[in-house]
Amino acid sequence: ITQILTGLFLAMHYTSDISTAFSSVVHICRDVNYGWLIRNLHANGASFFFICIYMHIARGLYYGSYLYKETWNIGVVLLLLVMMTAFVGYVLPWGQMSFWGATVITNLLSAVPYMGDTLVQWIWGGFSVDNATLTRFFAFHFLLPFVIAAATILHLLFLHETGSNNPAGLNSDADKISFHPYFSYKDLLGFVVMLLALTSLALFSPNLLGDPENFTPANPLVTPPHIKPEWYFLFAYAILRSIPNKLGGVLALLFSILVLMVVPILHTSKQRGLTFRPITQFLFWTLVADMIILTWIGGMPVEHPY
Repeated sequence: ITQILTGLFLAMHYTSDISTAFSSVVHICRDVNYGWLIRNLHANGASFFFICIYMHIARGLYYGSYLYKETWNIGVVLLLLVMMTAFVGYVLPWGQMSFWGATVITNLLSAVPYMGDTLVQWIWGGFSVDNATLTRFFAFHFLLPFVIAAATILHLLFLHETGSNNPAGLNSDADKISFHPYFSYKDLLGFVVMLLALTSLALFSPNLLGDPENFTPANPLVTPPHIKPEWYFLFAYAILRSIPNKLGGVLALLFSILVLMVVPILHTSKQRGLTFRPITQFLFWTLVADMIILTWIGGMPVEHPY
């Protein structure tokens, strides 16, 4: 809700043209009443969105929620949609990292056999990331949240069919309690805590999670020494960079996310969650540590002189 509201106000002042996009963001921050706050809330809101999503996925893996296959698979589709939305949104300010990030990531599609180059040019709307690319990315960034909202409703409908999971992984029909007031107040508390954390970050350290390169207007003639995406994509970027072959890297990147769809098939235990399975708990926390290490590696320069 926060992202849609702040995004709507930003869209009122933003211009999706390469000659004015960067200056329109500067205009929002300097001249529009509380524009700086709306922009900071929106930019950092994306980070909070991904923190919540990654915690939600981790919880689903820990408690075996993936056994509700339909709900889980719609969740994976939702993750891909949110990642697409965040990526096209990062291109819009048209800073150095926006431009070069878009160039690097869209170029990955050229690894697709036979039709790769045609596909990339079709997405670019030309022979490089240019005005046509920016305008269509703006359109996608505006439309995709509504697709996400529809998919979220579908996600919840399937969840209501099966009922929620619980830490014990047992049938809890006998212990069910009403949503209001027991859970509505808990949700409200969580919402207030997250909103306070987001507001604090937006007010006290708005550029903590950003890249300094993005304060420089996009210049196709100057490549930044370290091109890297936002922190929530760094794990995937580290996987991509670690494989020398282009197609191999793209496939590894894709499967690192799509592997979530295979998890329900790999479940063989009679117990649902990991509450009573210490060995699998160890493997789960190894996976969490692995993700953190990959995120750290993804943000580092490749080697000593780059």
